[in-house]
Amino acid sequence: MSATPATPPPALRPYLTARHELLWDEADAFAAEHVAPRAVRMEAAPGRVERKVADLMAARGWFAVTVPAAFGGLGAGHVAKTILVHRIARVSAAAAAILQASLIPVGALLHFASYEQKGRWLPRVADGSLLLSIAVTEPLAGGHIGGIETTAERAGNQWVITGSKIHIGNSHLAGAHLVIARTAKAGASTSQALTAFMVEADRPGLSVPGHRAGLGLHGFSAGRLDLDHVRVPDDNVVGEIGQGLSVAQSSSILYGRPNLAAVSLGIHEAVVATTTARLKTRPRYRGILSDLPVLRDRIGAMEARLRAGRILAYQSVHLLDQGLPCDADLINAKYLGHQWAAQSAQDSMELHGAHALDRDYVLQRLWRDIQYTYPPAGTGEVQRIRLADAAFDEDHIQWSERLAAEAAWARPDPTAA
Repeated sequence: MSATPATPPPALRPYLTARHELLWDEADAFAAEHVAPRAVRMEAAPGRVERKVADLMAARGWFAVTVPAAFGGLGAGHVAKTILVHRIARVSAAAAAILQASLIPVGALLHFASYEQKGRWLPRVADGSLLLSIAVTEPLAGGHIGGIETTAERAGNQWVITGSKIHIGNSHLAGAHLVIARTAKAGASTSQALTAFMVEADRPGLSVPGHRAGLGLHGFSAGRLDLDHVRVPDDNVVGEIGQGLSVAQSSSILYGRPNLAAVSLGIHEAVVATTTARLKTRPRYRGILSDLPVLRDRIGAMEARLRAGRILAYQSVHLLDQGLPCDADLINAKYLGHQWAAQSAQDSMELHGAHALDRDYVLQRLWRDIQYTYPPAGTGEVQRIRLADAAFDEDHIQWSERLAAEAAWARPDPTAA
């Protein structure tokens, strides 16, 4: 991966402060020391959930990178969050997935939890004693939020939650899950039918089946939660009753999509670095593979996609940190970031020939891992529909703008070192 710049490329300098550059160096050093040695073991034991990397990141306060200092967090903002996820994903997308998945429910708490709830949950995230998950997707509904069947029924000053959730990031690591459940009768408007609840992992009736390895992201758990009449108090309701759709959608747009863009970017950089290193050292005819114009043409296309994806990923979160409306930019960064990285990964597989099929070669892992940035937070089809809304000026909800005022007190000082 030596072809990837150790320092931020000049194109990113407009979006970075001195503090960001220090964090960039810190993330690179962490990835080299702690993630790289474990990446091979994670790949060799796909049925094992990686806990040590999660503990090490938690100890650095990275799960609270966007949490204000008032609650023990770093208060560093979304560009800083992107740096951490991006730089770790270069070395291990699975390790980056552990970080990014826990940041999504943190964002939901920042925007919708009461001050008392923030004081209850966020300091534990900041000191590393608590990881979170967000549980929205269901076996039958998939990503269709309106199809959620998990129910929450009031029983005195408690709620009783019953249902199942799948593809839940950090399902086996989280000490608490932000669960979206239906609190209105069937037929009610989806916009007011759902509510968000914090559900501690040790609540009676909550079970997490054993981890099953998937195609990629080995070491990262994205499993199932089964809730059988799980009781939680009123104090665990996040936001207002009937506000669950807003909690889920805003968290997906403001955290999920840029986080996935950062994972795609890290994988993309690793793909290009791996490919150029191979072509520069592989003899062919009277030179090396990188001398061949037909191959240089393919590499040029990969580099063009990479540079464009890098700008999209960082420009969108820079706008978010400035409190500017940028929902469509965040969506576009996720959509094109994945598409471009996946195309480069496929090109790289072809350029490597049969060597790409070697199970122990890093490229195979990169090709498998990039598949995981397509479905979450909306598939490509969903992203294009949302972008069409923007084209027709029909994207009436701008979460980046609506929540900017609420988050202004937490926004980092762009002049700070």
